Amino acid sequence: MRNLLAIATLITGTLFVVSCSDDDAPVDLDAPVVTAPSASSAQVGTDVTIDFPYTAAAGFTSSALSGVTGGTATVTTDGTAGATSGTITVTFSATTVGAGSVTLTVTDAEGDTGNATGVVTISASDVPEIEDIPATASIEAEMELSVDATINMEDLPGTLNITKNGDAFGTEIAITTDGQTVTFAYTPTIDEANTNLTFVFTAEDSDGDTDEVTHVLTVTAPDFPTVVVDENISTDVTWTAGNIYELATRVTVVSGGSLTIEPGTVIKGQLGQGEASTALLVARGGSINAVGTADDPIIFTSVTDELIPGQIVSPNLEGDVTGLWGGVIILGNDLISVSAGTENQIDGIPPSDTNGLYGGSDDTDDSGDFSYVSIRHAGTDIGDGDEINGLTLGAVGAATTISWVEIVANKDDGIEWFGGSVDMTGALVWNNGDDALDSDEAWNGDLTNFLVVNPGKSAFELDGPEGAYINAAKPNHTFSDGLVYIPSAADWTLDVDENSNVNLSDIYFYGYPTTDPAGTQDYAAMIAFANSTSSLTSCEYTFPAGVTYTEADVFAGIPDAELTAVDANANMVGPTDATGFEWTFAYQSGALSSIGL
Repeated sequence: MRNLLAIATLITGTLFVVSCSDDDAPVDLDAPVVTAPSASSAQVGTDVTIDFPYTAAAGFTSSALSGVTGGTATVTTDGTAGATSGTITVTFSATTVGAGSVTLTVTDAEGDTGNATGVVTISASDVPEIEDIPATASIEAEMELSVDATINMEDLPGTLNITKNGDAFGTEIAITTDGQTVTFAYTPTIDEANTNLTFVFTAEDSDGDTDEVTHVLTVTAPDFPTVVVDENISTDVTWTAGNIYELATRVTVVSGGSLTIEPGTVIKGQLGQGEASTALLVARGGSINAVGTADDPIIFTSVTDELIPGQIVSPNLEGDVTGLWGGVIILGNDLISVSAGTENQIDGIPPSDTNGLYGGSDDTDDSGDFSYVSIRHAGTDIGDGDEINGLTLGAVGAATTISWVEIVANKDDGIEWFGGSVDMTGALVWNNGDDALDSDEAWNGDLTNFLVVNPGKSAFELDGPEGAYINAAKPNHTFSDGLVYIPSAADWTLDVDENSNVNLSDIYFYGYPTTDPAGTQDYAAMIAFANSTSSLTSCEYTFPAGVTYTEADVFAGIPDAELTAVDANANMVGPTDATGFEWTFAYQSGALSSIGL
């Protein structure tokens, strides 16, 4: 019995010992092992990938980078969670010549870590590099920006090219030394005020490697003081190009007063209708000396126009915006033909203002000089559908000089003569709302070298004398060496009265629509008028191909011998290009080139 008990006790103890061995502590697995990669090399500005093989018996949890020198580093391919082995890829971006390094640490599921360091030998880049060009800058128009750029280039020779707003700027620059200094200088024009200019610099070495840098230059407008003019001029006054003059009312240069306007000056009329219309009026006995140049024309425009001195094309108003202010009126003491007396009140000026009277007996009257002047967006309605012309000339005498005048988008007529004998050369009327060229009351001067583009009603409205007076020595006024582009909006190519006193010659007519062209009114009656010496001679025209109307439909009553059909812009009479008109809004906006000039 004792033996059986002993055996049982022995068995129980044995079982207990076996049971205790099942509850032993877990095996302590090895910490992660990261293998250091072979040394790498890179050039400044380039990337290199570094692979770090690892083992993690307890399973991968995370990785981290530290000790980065000579550049920047990111993990681009990480380990897989729970994986016991794998490869972690690091991208190293070299920035500094010398020794670079990056240390990768792997952590496993037991919190144990292992790490290794990758070494990168960094050398200078042989890819071109442009330095010292700022990304942005700001400068006032007509001020110079100058920057010294450094071109780093090992593979020589090379080149540097620059573009401005996508177009080639300057000539290609040869790069012959590493670290060569190139001076970039630019002076923005006044037309570039309130714009951003984008310059792109591209360096290319002999291997075809390139570097590109973009610079955006913001051009600001100079500060031009505004001088508000709200009273008449009775003494000698000069308006200077350093200011913008704003007409706050109808400003009159009264008898005895003189206004001189410097080249490049900008005058703006405030908004107003009726008798409140703003305008510049030169009364009988007053004088204006507004003599611009082709480089610096004098510009009359609206206060809504953001144009500043030095600019030709408006930054905000198109060339067809009409009726924003009055216009320019010059009056003199020359003879006129009216139904009664020798003087009259000019259209556009209320009868209450006697400064609006014109006419007299002095055909050598001198109202001054008026040259290289652009008058824009004028022609406000002063009542009963009566608007002011772009340029009104009432009884202006032969001693007055008028040349190179542009009228843009006037609501009424472009230029209108009321008697007088002043001559004019170099006129352009573009986008006027009524008649382009209008004559009345026995004007007997000459207009030569002129362009009429897009008249609203008639290219010519030429009225005859209203009274007994007509200049016996030179009874007719003349229009010669002209070009008329007349689209569908116009009513008449030539509108005359039976007693009109005019000779037209060497004019080219074109731009007609395919149907309903502007015709001619009362030409035959004018020629048949008693003692008439009026005529139209030596003119050419172009009609669109395939039209059904004829020469007689457009030029009714004009002899065939005086008209010659030619191909578009193949004219032998009148201006054949825009020579002399390059200074105008119409030219610089592209309106003239669009019609073949």
